[in-house]
Amino acid sequence: MPVVIQTPDGSLHLYEHEPEDVLEVALVHPEFQWFSELELRWYAVPIISNMTLEIGGIHYTAAPFNGWFMGTEIGSRNLGDVYRYNLLPLIAEKMQLNIRDKTMLWKDRALIELNTAVLYSYKKAGVTIADHHTSSHQFMRFTEQEKAAGRAVTGDWSWLVPPVSGSACEVFHHAWQDKHKRPNFLYNTAPWENK
Repeated sequence: MPVVIQTPDGSLHLYEHEPEDVLEVALVHPEFQWFSELELRWYAVPIISNMTLEIGGIHYTAAPFNGWFMGTEIGSRNLGDVYRYNLLPLIAEKMQLNIRDKTMLWKDRALIELNTAVLYSYKKAGVTIADHHTSSHQFMRFTEQEKAAGRAVTGDWSWLVPPVSGSACEVFHHAWQDKHKRPNFLYNTAPWENK
């Protein structure tokens, strides 16, 4: 996607990328050869650019940042979510699952294989990615360290618990106060929503 920068006068400036400037990972599956025929791919680095960095009451509106993906962000949310790319019916069909009978858990089975493909593909491409079980364990270790230092951990449960296998992860069994501390990145209001 192009980069759009809005200047203080409200004008928008569009900057195109060359295809070779953005690393994408082709998604394949370690067992299903047909998976590569779907020609799915996702970009390697998540870049967030529509947020404001607030430090000491000063708002930095052009402070993009990036990190790395958790596999479920791509597999469960972006590719599997019914309100996004909704690929579960297609994958279930390729797996020859009965999608008319919900008790056969076809969505769950397709979701696991989609997430397996994402993790496998990123590792195969040498691109950093985290799995939800490891991240859950790391977060719980972080909460123990913060508690030992006398600091309270805050967080939104719906963001900390992964969208697949939630109850199999340590974070599922805990609750945190959802407080937003500063400095922090805050959501911007979209320019078309300003009135």
